[in-house]
Amino acid sequence: MPDKSGLKADCGSCFGLCCVALPFAKSADFAVSKEAGQACDNLLADFGCGIHTELRERGFPGCTVFDCFGAGQKVSQETFGGRDWRRGPEVSASMFRVFPVMRQLHELLWYLADALEMPAAASVHPELRAALDETEALTRGGPAEVAAVDVPAVREKVNVLLLRASELVRGRVPGRKRNHRGADLVGARLKGADLRGANLRGAYLIGADLRKADLRSADLIGADLRGAELAGADLTGALFLTQAQADAARGDAATRLPAALAAPAHWTSRRTAPEPT
Repeated sequence: MPDKSGLKADCGSCFGLCCVALPFAKSADFAVSKEAGQACDNLLADFGCGIHTELRERGFPGCTVFDCFGAGQKVSQETFGGRDWRRGPEVSASMFRVFPVMRQLHELLWYLADALEMPAAASVHPELRAALDETEALTRGGPAEVAAVDVPAVREKVNVLLLRASELVRGRVPGRKRNHRGADLVGARLKGADLRGANLRGAYLIGADLRKADLRSADLIGADLRGAELAGADLTGALFLTQAQADAARGDAATRLPAALAAPAHWTSRRTAPEPT
């Protein structure tokens, strides 16, 4: 099995790059706006967050669902050899250019590693392994090399393989599979829906009612699950589901997630009470 340990964020080994390199706009996800390269007002001297335990209450839920897939520590400790942008301002501009590129490459590595754990996709594993090795090699370059990576081209090549893996897995699910790729399902009423093996790649499921829905082996790569109701839903074996997607949704003790993911702290620990008949 591929090693995913380097694809999980280690904030203690990062120089708060997500809090300074990336822009965000005042919205339901962020209480204020800031430009790329501008440090968030909540960033502390030790690169920690001054309101980490109160982010949702203070209007920053977007921060709680962001995942760099380990790109932060890679850029901080490897690409720039432990030089931080405060003590070495001469590297700041370069570091801030590299981080978003590295983050996208690490996300692709996570998906490739996921696909390599799918027994049903064994026939495409050699190509997936080669793509993983090639993408990993891109992350090992110097600052200028990483910043120059043509991410859309890499993503297009990788996506072909991920789609093939998805089709092989979903093809083993009995019955007719729904195709909602890229669909606008904002606020959709899908309570109890049979979505086993469905194609939900890039679907907009913001605020959708997916309570008690069956999402086993559904392809959720890129699906927007912000505010989606997942109480009692079964996402066992859901394809390419990330921790960030789970964090953005709402679930309860009855929600079933893939083994690699954890129930977010803000989910209720109680099972949703049955509705009156």
